[in-house]
Amino acid sequence: MEGGTIMIRRYRVSNGNAAGGSGGNGREEGREDGRDDGRKASRAVGRAVAAAMVALLIVSAVLAGSWLWSRRDGIISGVKAFGVKASSMYSHTREPDTTVMPPDVSRRRYPVLTSPVDFNGNGVDDYTDIMRGARKDALAHPAYDDGYYQGGYPPADRGACVDVVWRAFRNAGYDLKAMVDADIAADRASYSSVAAKPDPNIDFRRTGVLDVFFGKYGITLTNDVNDHAQWQQGDIVVFDRVKHIGVISDKRDADGFSYVLHNMNQQRRENDYLAFSRRMGVTGHYRWDASRVPKSVLRAWKG
Repeated sequence: MEGGTIMIRRYRVSNGNAAGGSGGNGREEGREDGRDDGRKASRAVGRAVAAAMVALLIVSAVLAGSWLWSRRDGIISGVKAFGVKASSMYSHTREPDTTVMPPDVSRRRYPVLTSPVDFNGNGVDDYTDIMRGARKDALAHPAYDDGYYQGGYPPADRGACVDVVWRAFRNAGYDLKAMVDADIAADRASYSSVAAKPDPNIDFRRTGVLDVFFGKYGITLTNDVNDHAQWQQGDIVVFDRVKHIGVISDKRDADGFSYVLHNMNQQRRENDYLAFSRRMGVTGHYRWDASRVPKSVLRAWKG
């Protein structure tokens, strides 16, 4: 019995050890399976994170591309401006603008028209004076500002498209504000659709008002921008009736389109806007003629 017991005990111990060994192996295998599952889960998470990062990079690239494309004109202008500035550091001469028709060629193909009037008596005809006045404003490059000012005039370093025009006329000796105010007072009906409530502080800075004024006292010309010879220095051009206005330059591009001196907050205030594939439509083209203006309206600039 004792021997049997001993044998049983040994068997139990041996069996227990075997069971224990088998249980240990099971636990080890369980651990390995757990590790495999953990590794698989980690890899799955890693792949998901990587995919999310790739998607984020693609979306960011698309958005960045869209942003850059929407601002391509400004970026290109900035790059060009930087190139000019950089080149000027090493050279005292400025490279010619190849988009501009050479002056001698322009004069030969499209003879410059001059006015028989020299209103301010400075020895320069009105058309040239008006164009040069507009160019002064373009070169001054005032900050864009179409706000309302008591007294009418914005500061010299600020302005909008309409301010190019009255400053151009000032250079020829005309007080455009005073003339517009006088004409509205004398013929309010003509301006009813563009100045329902006349206000001397802003009327002369309204494109629609100037369109009516020049329609009355200027020579009305073609709106066809392809009729190049009809576009001359000092002419007034109106876009979309009430939206924009400018003065025609004496420069032309290589195809014969006249440059426009204007302010729509663009970098280059003298450019071939008439040749742009995307621009506002021309609805008015006038040439100033002081002989058409009654004395009750005509006003000289007095400073």
